Amino acid sequence: MSSPRLLPTTRAEMSSLGWSELDILLVSGDAYVDHPSFGSALLGRWLAAQGWRVGIAAQPRWETTEDVARMGRPRLFAGASAGALDSMLAHYTAFRKKRSDDAFTPGGKAGARPNRASIVYTGLLKRAFPGLPVVLGGVEASLRRAAHYDFWGDSLRRSILLDSKADLLVYGMGERAVAEIARRLAYSPDLLRLRGIPGSAFMGGPEDLPPGAACLRLPSYEGLLADPKKLMEATLSLEAQMRSGCWALQEHAGRAVVFAPPAEPLSTDELDRLYALPFSRLPHPSYREAIPAMEMIRSSVTAHRGCAGGCSFCALALHQGRRIASRSRQSLLAEAAELARRPDWDGSVTDLGGPSANMWGARCAAEPKACKRSSCLTPSICPHFQDDQAGLLSLLRSLKSVPGVKHLRVASGVRHDLALRCPDYAKALASEFTGGQLKLAPEHSSEAVLALMRKPSFKVFERYLSLFEKESKAAGKEQYVIPYLMSAFPGCTDADMRALASWLRARGWKPRQVQCFIPVPGTVATAMYFAGIDPAGRAIKVARTDAERLRQHGILTEGWQMPRPRRQSR
Repeated sequence: MSSPRLLPTTRAEMSSLGWSELDILLVSGDAYVDHPSFGSALLGRWLAAQGWRVGIAAQPRWETTEDVARMGRPRLFAGASAGALDSMLAHYTAFRKKRSDDAFTPGGKAGARPNRASIVYTGLLKRAFPGLPVVLGGVEASLRRAAHYDFWGDSLRRSILLDSKADLLVYGMGERAVAEIARRLAYSPDLLRLRGIPGSAFMGGPEDLPPGAACLRLPSYEGLLADPKKLMEATLSLEAQMRSGCWALQEHAGRAVVFAPPAEPLSTDELDRLYALPFSRLPHPSYREAIPAMEMIRSSVTAHRGCAGGCSFCALALHQGRRIASRSRQSLLAEAAELARRPDWDGSVTDLGGPSANMWGARCAAEPKACKRSSCLTPSICPHFQDDQAGLLSLLRSLKSVPGVKHLRVASGVRHDLALRCPDYAKALASEFTGGQLKLAPEHSSEAVLALMRKPSFKVFERYLSLFEKESKAAGKEQYVIPYLMSAFPGCTDADMRALASWLRARGWKPRQVQCFIPVPGTVATAMYFAGIDPAGRAIKVARTDAERLRQHGILTEGWQMPRPRRQSR
């Protein structure tokens, strides 16, 4: 079966392909853009390339089953995802104020997806297609796969697998898991056959583990309710399970969520084949307004997956994992050439990277699954971590020489501690690949806070800043670093914020990119926020109330108009 120009979203589009039914329906909280940066398109194309008939229901209405049922009952299963972000994070600010925009929706308008979208979409599919297997995936499902603290309801919640009543949950990057789910269901509709697929979680018990399998037992949901400090133990255990590749289990009122070992990252060859699929790189033609997220990534190129940094607050790295999976040089050059042939091409590759900008080609020279470190880069760079920034610099220059490519920018995501290991890369970044501004993420100036964040020392940032300014001047370019900063992080005090504000004033910098810490489900930082302890179990100061958080934020954003605290519980 040849790949369709677009995956169908209606019966008419199915008919134009000669399809009478779907094998798989994918429901997403994001608009449908046929671009590899959009999850439903990425998984849909991956499955279609293997011969499955896949349809997309993007941002369906949730008051009726009409939108999810319009293409009929799929033969194998339906997949549900809240989209690129946790739906509560997409809807509410750090101060629980309702957002007015949504970058993944036509016109950038909020309100096209429900709160707790994974739960709502699963319910929709269960009502529309009784008895059909429903598989839950995406960032929201990954981060909420175990019992977790929910900032927006200020409560501990059960695994989203229980609350949604999905038949299976896929965590992490889902290509391997969904392909295996389709293969097994095509052979037999028996849901028991889905148990144990790497990168999945299911309701079961110890009897479902292979004989002799190593298994981490997380503190139970009831244990977390009784002792908030156990959330730190549970979070660190789940983080360790992702590294070691073992099984894990967490009990909820006599039932158990069983976590199969994580899926192996895609190989370079597999990533190359995935990104070579015939994406149109366009929104579905039914949309009449621009989709802001699409405009941001239209001319960007994904070079790798995974992040070795292991920042304690980062949801993306938690979802993609710590091991780096890189595309080949040939694959990236081919994509740049394809971009340059497009009629809407403006001559610029606006960004190249992944969760970080300078980890392409990096690898662990030891045995990653035996590693007990939470980060390859902090508190110091691991001697077994091998980067290839010299190779990356060569790649950047090759991409820039592709016919039709006038400019190539690295706009954000540079790990400055890593960049300092390769002076040639660091210098070229300033002189050749920065277009006036480079966004860096020192996050804070307090060494104690940075240690809790798993970020490099502030002195490392100052060293890199000095080098960047020196090389920019030598190149005759007026360029600036835009620092990403964070307020109200667990362990941060008002005095820490005043010290950071003082450093900024001394340089004459007015902060432009300041984020108040948001406790995203599943992260170590969120466990710190909820439990009031650091990963070693020591008590730390936590700005928990909105008033405390607003005060810290206001210290850094002098003259800022503070929003009134607002609670959103559901």
